[in-house]
Amino acid sequence: MSHAISVSAGKPFGLQRICQVLEFPRSTIYAVRARASTNVTPMVPRRRGPKPKMPDADLLQAIRDDLAASPFSGEGHRKVWARLRIVRDIRVSRTRVLRLMREHGLLSPHRQARGERKLHDGRITTDRPNEMWGTDGVRVATVDHGMVWIFSAGRAGRIA
Repeated sequence: MSHAISVSAGKPFGLQRICQVLEFPRSTIYAVRARASTNVTPMVPRRRGPKPKMPDADLLQAIRDDLAASPFSGEGHRKVWARLRIVRDIRVSRTRVLRLMREHGLLSPHRQARGERKLHDGRITTDRPNEMWGTDGVRVATVDHGMVWIFSAGRAGRIA
């Protein structure tokens, strides 16, 4: 649009005037032009911080070797991390070991629930809607007049 020629003036409108009318910052236009002229691909997200001394592929192989040498069928990331640190002198972050083991399905299996599922839904239902049972064995019955009768160990009392 900035290259379009004004009919009355016979000159191009210019970038500054177009951006003022459209209320658009010129810096964005210049940034897009600079990116297009250098043919830079969009930024690919990379790991933040310094590059680790041991690449992920080598660390993953060390984790697999440690799991293969273990007599147990499944190990957690903390034990693997500790053995890497102490036995093999590989100093890496525990969270990095966890991330690699999680991404490649190497974590120990979790315990599964055994037995039948509980069929109780957590609600207590009675035949009489104005009655509930206390947790200490006291039966509490409400009356329409705002009074409560408590029956406990053969005694009945009236609370106003």
